[in-house]
Amino acid sequence: MKYDFDSVTDRRNTNSLKWNVNENELPMWVADMDFKTAPEIIKAIEERAAHGVFGYSDITDEWYDAYINWWKNRHDIEYKKEDIIFSTGVIPTISSCVRKLTTPAENVLIMTPVYNIFYNCILNNGRNVLESHLIYENGEYKINWSDLENKLKDPQTTLMLLCNPHNPIGKIWNIETLQKIGQLAYENGVVVLSDEIHCDITDPEKNYIPFASCSDICEYNSIICIAPTKAFNLAGMQTSAVVVKNSKLRHKVWRGLNTDECGEPNAFAVQAAIAAFNYGGEWLDSLREYIFHNKQIVQNFLIENIPKVKLIRSEATYLLWLNCSKITNNSKHLAEYIRRSTGLYLSDGMQYGGGEKFIRMNIACPKDTLYDGLERLKTAIGSL
Repeated sequence: MKYDFDSVTDRRNTNSLKWNVNENELPMWVADMDFKTAPEIIKAIEERAAHGVFGYSDITDEWYDAYINWWKNRHDIEYKKEDIIFSTGVIPTISSCVRKLTTPAENVLIMTPVYNIFYNCILNNGRNVLESHLIYENGEYKINWSDLENKLKDPQTTLMLLCNPHNPIGKIWNIETLQKIGQLAYENGVVVLSDEIHCDITDPEKNYIPFASCSDICEYNSIICIAPTKAFNLAGMQTSAVVVKNSKLRHKVWRGLNTDECGEPNAFAVQAAIAAFNYGGEWLDSLREYIFHNKQIVQNFLIENIPKVKLIRSEATYLLWLNCSKITNNSKHLAEYIRRSTGLYLSDGMQYGGGEKFIRMNIACPKDTLYDGLERLKTAIGSL
């Protein structure tokens, strides 16, 4: 393999949120990777740093073109420059849209279990979380359509947050599903905000479907959040984009982002994104192969060593959703025990809504680190 994903990079003492843990602990929780980003991106950042002047930055045509070309070539959708807005991050965008497009005490709909920070974006802004629980059957998740439709019909529901692909279950929604969500939302006056930050981390030969590509209605009635940050491990660069086709809706989103001061790039945000999308494709494809192999390692290890823990089949993200229903009804207590007894730091499923019997594991790490984590998990489960 041209790129090295096996070498372990020491991230301690680097102000890393993930690695701010005790010496004996192994963090496999928050969604950032333990791989260095693509060499092409590092080079672009080093060249920018060498200039030595870090004043205010502007958005360039090259930045727009990088997004447009990537989504056209990779995901078969052609976004237009006038529809794209810079943002410092997907979560700042979501929070800003919640404030700008809804009023206090209105409902923001989510399909759970889902990325836990969605709750923060809603509750911290004085809105109500309205959950439509996904149905878990035979090791897979599906939408409860009658429940979703009823909650979209609630006149207090004005915004829906869609996770596409879905974190933490790693599901790629098919076009029929996305079309139906878009139609139901439109019929009931609900705007769909689609968080597509994980879209480029899919199994080899798999691709996600952009929500805006599914129908004219989906395109017209949506806010699309995209970024290079998950795929290229650039979360600390604070760089993302928002795509809004509907001009009136786009104006509201743009005003919200600027009012909230989320619309200006730092000195490296533009160059990092351009380098990622223009030169990082080969690195990303190698990364996807590596993560897919890591997923297979986990699957085989669980079958052979921890049969009480089941891996939920997924096609996207580097986050694994582990069914621990044969062990616990309280994943928070289980995750705390695993960390306390072995130092392995995983995410409990309860914080995602409906994950009382699940834990989440981040496998975006070198194989040696992954095996260390799996052995710790084996030890913890074996001692229960």
